[in-house]
Amino acid sequence: MHMCAIAGILDLPVSDGIQEAMLATMKRRGPDGKGQWSFRRGCLLHTRLAIIDPEGGGQPMTVSWQGETYTICYNGELYNTGELRRELEKEGHVFSGHSDTEVLLHGYTQWGEAVLDRLNGIYAFAVWEHGRERLFLARDRIGVKPLFYAEYRGGLLFASEIKTILAYPGFPRELDETGVAELVLMGPGRTPGCGVLRGISEMEPGTYGFYEEDHLKKTCYWRLRDREHREDFLRTCSHVRELLTDAIRRQMVSDVPIGTFLSGGLDSSLITAVCSREMEKQGRVLPTFSVDYLDNEKFFRAGKFQPNSDAPFITVMEEHFPLETHHTTISPEELAEALVPATCARDLPGMADVDFSLLVFCGQIAKRVKVALSGECADEIFGGYPWYRDPEIRDREGFPWAQNLRQRHALLLPRWRDALGDYAMDRYRETVSACDILPGTSPLERRMKEMVNLNLHWFMQTLLDRKDRMSMYWGLEVRVPFCDYRIAEYLYGVPWEMKNYKGREKGLLREAMTGLLPEQILWRKKSPYPKTFHPEYGRIMKEGMNRLLSDKNAPIWSLMDPNAAEKLTGDRMGTPWYGQLMREPQTMAYFLQMDAWLRSYRITVQ
Repeated sequence: MHMCAIAGILDLPVSDGIQEAMLATMKRRGPDGKGQWSFRRGCLLHTRLAIIDPEGGGQPMTVSWQGETYTICYNGELYNTGELRRELEKEGHVFSGHSDTEVLLHGYTQWGEAVLDRLNGIYAFAVWEHGRERLFLARDRIGVKPLFYAEYRGGLLFASEIKTILAYPGFPRELDETGVAELVLMGPGRTPGCGVLRGISEMEPGTYGFYEEDHLKKTCYWRLRDREHREDFLRTCSHVRELLTDAIRRQMVSDVPIGTFLSGGLDSSLITAVCSREMEKQGRVLPTFSVDYLDNEKFFRAGKFQPNSDAPFITVMEEHFPLETHHTTISPEELAEALVPATCARDLPGMADVDFSLLVFCGQIAKRVKVALSGECADEIFGGYPWYRDPEIRDREGFPWAQNLRQRHALLLPRWRDALGDYAMDRYRETVSACDILPGTSPLERRMKEMVNLNLHWFMQTLLDRKDRMSMYWGLEVRVPFCDYRIAEYLYGVPWEMKNYKGREKGLLREAMTGLLPEQILWRKKSPYPKTFHPEYGRIMKEGMNRLLSDKNAPIWSLMDPNAAEKLTGDRMGTPWYGQLMREPQTMAYFLQMDAWLRSYRITVQ
């Protein structure tokens, strides 16, 4: 299993210097080694974070089968390697190590692109077919592992991160209309497939492509399909419990130490409980990692979205399970210092202090373990967010986590405002119209399925980007068991009244996991990843914003009207900028990130 970085250059000039420049941008993702393989038409590059088979499994890896030769570079991990390997051995394949890279490559030689239907895992990979001289690119169904590309000057560049493509000499760093719309109207979310910068695209989740004859032809191989749900509530509960515990157990496979994120909330506590029990059987104690903000008990303000703080619930988990708990406390100054590194880790402006704190936190975790399991994506799949449950927001057209389009439009300079029109609503309508929903579905059920698709393709991608970039910045691999595609597929067909059991957010999940957790955690009211309430953080951001407003030549003012920005961040924000947590200090931080990004990436605005 390889949490790593991959990249490639095809049909473009390549030198040792170019390869080294690109590899240098990949080092943080793969600090344990690097590999490169050159051929007549280009090269494949790889840096490695070794998790399984540290001795074997070097990349790029080459295999010959039935007269054809194939070379792979791969970032990810498979959770059904054993089953695939046994199937391939029956077909006559012989393996030299026990890495999943080797199993995946042999699987591709055996089944071609159909191998994707057999994979359970998270991945982005490229295979060069020597005889046919074509490149295959693929990304996992849910989009946990990143993959960007650019068709450039008659050739192709691809990489795990945008910064690696930008390291190719002469590649333009330009922002056009689409990029401005993505930053100001959609940000920190972004359209699936869009790399924000001109010329940079993303392989969408659940997509593969062949690059031949100077062109990448993409195919979608997975999306949520509606089906009739025939199981009663009890059977549905036991099905959910089986799927989730199986996903968590599979994702514990590692040759290096693992731990879990633990917020004391439902999702991370469920993962921690299953992992703790599994490790107890082996006579080991599970390390857990929790984060809080300096003086949070003094400044915490309960609200609709954040009803209580996490600390007391973490203590309850410590009392019920054998855990080796580690706590990180972050000061406002540390948060502010992470603004530029977090922006560079994501290659784009992100979710403000929710990114900054995660970057600092992952740095602490990486000192103790190389792998951690985390609770992302339960809310998207099980319907946990407030916007699933508030009829007023739910029934309104538009992205439910960005109900401030008028404010966002008002920030744009007139030249952009006129050009961009209905950009955001068009993206919203495209997503909704592409949903797979059975005919005869009731209006409420139809809307809930639309919500799942909107969340899966948009909000969840922002969170997965954040978790991948902030953790891999430190060479820490984070696994997300709720993203097992089998869970997403099954839950999509389950009716809302079951998901909303007892009128509680994620009621089905809570009922399904009864007996695994202490009751007060099992039925705890949802609380999101915490933000800081410390007034000092707000003061630091306000100071930064004032500096920005006094610099009339700051690059951000080529996109936005400074007067509108001052007004927006000076008012009490009725609607958060994005999601539930981005209010005044976070919105100022987002603008500061935008400016820092334009400067440090030397972006030209078209």
